[in-house]
Amino acid sequence: MLVSIAIILFLSVAYGYLNGLHGSASVVATIISSRALAPRPALLLAAIGIGIGPFALGVAVANTIAVDFISPQAITPRVVIAALVGAILWSSFTLWNRIPSSISQSLIGGIIGAGWAGFGAESIQFGGLVKVLVALFLSPVLGLFVAFLVMRLIYFFSQWADPHINRWFNRGQILVALFMAISFGANDGQKIIAMMTLGLVATGILPHFAVPEWVIVLSALAISIGTLTGGWRLIHTLGGKFYRIRPVHGFGAQLTSTGIIFVAGILGGPVSGAQVVTSSILGAGSADRIQKVRWGVVRQILAGWLLTLPFSALITIIVYHLLERVTL
Repeated sequence: MLVSIAIILFLSVAYGYLNGLHGSASVVATIISSRALAPRPALLLAAIGIGIGPFALGVAVANTIAVDFISPQAITPRVVIAALVGAILWSSFTLWNRIPSSISQSLIGGIIGAGWAGFGAESIQFGGLVKVLVALFLSPVLGLFVAFLVMRLIYFFSQWADPHINRWFNRGQILVALFMAISFGANDGQKIIAMMTLGLVATGILPHFAVPEWVIVLSALAISIGTLTGGWRLIHTLGGKFYRIRPVHGFGAQLTSTGIIFVAGILGGPVSGAQVVTSSILGAGSADRIQKVRWGVVRQILAGWLLTLPFSALITIIVYHLLERVTL
């Protein structure tokens, strides 16, 4: 069992690091593109905020994943390891190919695939599955429409302002980006916490799901270090390929993303920060005119989102059956 928990902790940290790479793009893309901050200070700001996040909103999201989503009999070392490996493999592939896929979706797909392979469809609890899928797929839609409305309101209230207002939007972006990073870390950090704690339960170290303080600290370190490293490929995609992002777009998109991710974290909804931010950027640009957005790039990203859940589940099923040959 010591070998199993060591593998689970290592994979959880690796998943957290990748999550940070994806998260860095989501948090800093607009403030870099609109020149509110230079890249390195922006990544440092994001790393600090994301590192604070896992301590900020309790463990509602972790409980959704670890308690409401997967049945107790399916919590075994092999299931936890296979789920993490599947999520890491798919997320690494999409990161390398500059596809802003959902690392949260990859983990959910991994859990579904591992549970299904080991214990059948009944291992996934219906109520938890509905909650998870609603959070994952409704939040980007909200990001698109809410950002559109937020931008329209900003334009209405600033229609008599002179161009110097962009300085205030740039300054506002920095403050909002910090809160967005905290919200992002609070939601995505809890997924790392959930997998580590599931590993402790699966190996018998913990009798039931209860998050130790050191797990939160380790999760925060993993995701913040990944953020500081920076997912430059995704930053380029989010920051420049949709349209030319101005300070007002960055401010509106970040304000929208912060609100949606924060509320989801309180309610225990495991949303994808990358999806919410991407859709908010699109919504902010669409408020100028629909034709402004390069929708060809959007279709490529949407395809990546739709493929993530089934492909990560499929990879995990293969990994699980390979692990059946190994004693854990």
